[in-house]
Amino acid sequence: MFGRDEKVSPMRLTAAQYIVLGIFLILAYGLWRLQVVQSDFYASLAEKNRIRNVPILAPRGRILDREGRTIVDNYPSFTALLLRDSSRDLTADADLIAQGLHLDPKEVKDRIRHFAASPQYQPIYLKDDITPDELAFIESHRNELPELDTIMAHRRLYPRNGFMAHLIGYVGEVSEEMLNQPQFELYNPGDVVGKSGVELQYNTILMGKNGSRRAVVNSHGKEMQTLDDTPAQPGHPLKLTVDLDLQIAAEQALEGRNGAIIAMDPRNGEILALVSRPTFNPNDFAVRVSRDQWSKLINDDDHPLLDKAIQAQLAPGSTFKIIMATAGLQEGIAQDMHVTCNGGATFYGRYFKCWVVAEHRTHGVVGIDKAIFQSCDVFFYTLAEKLGIGRIAKYATMFGLGQRTGIDLPQEVTGIMPSEEWKIRNYKQKWYAGETISVGIGQGAVTATPIQMARAIGAIASGGLLVRPHVTNPQDLPPGVIPAATSPNEVKIPLDPQNWQIITDAMAGVVNPGGTAPSAHLQGIDFAGKTGSAQTISNALKAKLGAAGKANFKDNGWFVGVEPRRNPEIVVCTLLEEGEHGYLAARTAAQVIKAYVEKERRTPSKVAQNKGKVEIGAVWNATDPDGENNDSLRAGRMVIDLTRGHAPLAAVAPGVN
Repeated sequence: MFGRDEKVSPMRLTAAQYIVLGIFLILAYGLWRLQVVQSDFYASLAEKNRIRNVPILAPRGRILDREGRTIVDNYPSFTALLLRDSSRDLTADADLIAQGLHLDPKEVKDRIRHFAASPQYQPIYLKDDITPDELAFIESHRNELPELDTIMAHRRLYPRNGFMAHLIGYVGEVSEEMLNQPQFELYNPGDVVGKSGVELQYNTILMGKNGSRRAVVNSHGKEMQTLDDTPAQPGHPLKLTVDLDLQIAAEQALEGRNGAIIAMDPRNGEILALVSRPTFNPNDFAVRVSRDQWSKLINDDDHPLLDKAIQAQLAPGSTFKIIMATAGLQEGIAQDMHVTCNGGATFYGRYFKCWVVAEHRTHGVVGIDKAIFQSCDVFFYTLAEKLGIGRIAKYATMFGLGQRTGIDLPQEVTGIMPSEEWKIRNYKQKWYAGETISVGIGQGAVTATPIQMARAIGAIASGGLLVRPHVTNPQDLPPGVIPAATSPNEVKIPLDPQNWQIITDAMAGVVNPGGTAPSAHLQGIDFAGKTGSAQTISNALKAKLGAAGKANFKDNGWFVGVEPRRNPEIVVCTLLEEGEHGYLAARTAAQVIKAYVEKERRTPSKVAQNKGKVEIGAVWNATDPDGENNDSLRAGRMVIDLTRGHAPLAAVAPGVN
C-alpha cells in the first residue's frame, strides 16, 4: 500500500495553476501601477525627502509722500524658522531651542502643536528679528538641531514717536481669522500683512511675492547643497498725496493735545495731512507686539489706536451752522431774517441758552452774517424751527453727513444725521419738533467726523463742489490697479452765487476782529472758517456732577478753515478733545494754513537746507495777535531726519531726542 502512487485530479491542478497565475498578475499589476501610473507621485515624494524648499521673503514696498520722499522703509533682520520636513521629534528639542532663543518652552511647544495640521513643507516662523547671540546659537547648533534655520526678512521701519501712524497703519502676522477671509485666502500662516491704515488698504500692492531656495539635505535634515533660487519680487512703492512738510506742521500744531487734524485740497480731494492724537508706535507691531502692549493699547481710555480723523463720531457743534446757513439761504428763509438775542429764547415750552450768556452778554439784533461770525445760537435755533428737521437733514445729507466719504482708508465710520425716518427706523419713535432746535447748532443726535466736516464746508466754500477724499492718486498706482471707490469722485451741488458770497464773507469775519477767533487771524492771508464748541454731556448732567463734571467733561473744540475764502486750495478741520473753545482749535488750524501758504509762496525748501534736515520752529509767538498770553500754544521744534538715503523719517517731539 505504501508504494502506491496517488494522482492529483486534473481539475485541482488546473485550479492551482490559475491561482498562481492570478497572484503573478496581481503582483505585475501592482508593479506596473507603481512604476508607470504613479511614478510621478512617488518621484515627487522622494524628491521632497531629498530637497528642502526655504522661503525667501519679499520686502514690502516703500511708502512715499507726494514729492517722492520716503516715509516708511524696511531694514534687514533674521527670523528663526523651525523646519518640519525631517523625521525628528521637534517637541523633544523644544527646551533647548527655547533656551537658545530666549523663549518660553511652553510657547515653542504650543507653536509646534498649533501648526501640526499644516503641510510639512511649511516652516514654523519661531521668532522674528533675532539678536546676534541668538543667530550665533543657531549657527553653532546646526548639527544637533538641523531643524532650526534662519531666513533674511525685511522688517518695517516707521517714523519714530508715532509720526503719521494712523494714516500709515502697521503690519503684523496674518491671523487665523484673516486667513478665512477671501482677500487673504492665498496667504500662509506666518505671512506679514497690513493691519490698518494704508498698509491694510493697499496691502496687495505693498506686499510683493515671496521667492524660495531649493537645497539638498541629508537624512538628518542637514543642508548639503543649494540647487537654485527663485528670487522674491519686492512690493511696489506707494506714493501718497500727503505733503510731508504740511504733515510736520500738523503734527507740531496738535502736539500735547488729544484730537485730530485733517488737511485736504477741496478741488480734487487729495489728503495733504492727517493727524490723530494720542498716537501709537507702529514699530512695536513691525516684529510682534507683546500681549501686555496690546492690552495696554486697547484698554487705554484715550483710544490711541482710533483714527479720530475718520472714526471719531462727535457732535460737530457750531461748525454745523455753515450747513444750516446754506440751507436757510438756499430755501429763501435766512436772507432777511433777523432775531434779537437776549442770551436765549424759548421754543416749544423750553428755554434754550445762547453761549454768550456764560460771558454775561448778549448778541442783540442778529442777521445771517453776524450769526455766522459771532456764532449766535438764538439765530440758528430760530432758523432750525423755520426749516424743520426734514430740510435740515436734506442739506446735511447732500453735503455728506451721515454717510462715509469714501476715503481710501479702512474702517471709516458714517456718523449720524438724524431725521424723522432715522428715529423711526432706529428707535421706533416719532420725531418731536423740540429735538430740531438742538440739531440747529450741531448738537442733539447729530454726529460727524472731522473728514466729513472738512469735506462738507470745503464743498460749500467751493461753490458746491463735493469731492471724494483720497490718500493716493490712481495714476500713482501700479498699472492695472484701480482703487475701489464707494462714492463718486465729485458731485456738483448748485449754490446761488449770492448766498455763497454771504457765507464765505461771514466765515472770513470769524478770524477777524468781532469774530469768535480773532487770535487766529493770519496777516496777508485770505483765511476764513467757522469755530465750534460741542458738549460731551448735557448741561443738566454736568450740573448734577458739579465740579467733577466741569473738570472731566469739558466741551470739544472744533474749527474748519479754508484758504482762500472762496474756491479754496486747502481746507483744514481741527478737533481738540476737551478743547473747550473753538478759537483754540482755530489757532491750531491756522498753523497748518500758514505752513501751506508759505510753501506755496515758494519759500526756500527747508528740506534742501540743513543738508537733509527739516526743522520747523515756532509758528506762534508767546503773545497772541489779540494780545492774550498763549504759552500753552507755543510750538515746539520738530526735526525730521532725511540723511540716510531711503531710511525712514524720525519725527522728534518737542524736548525728545
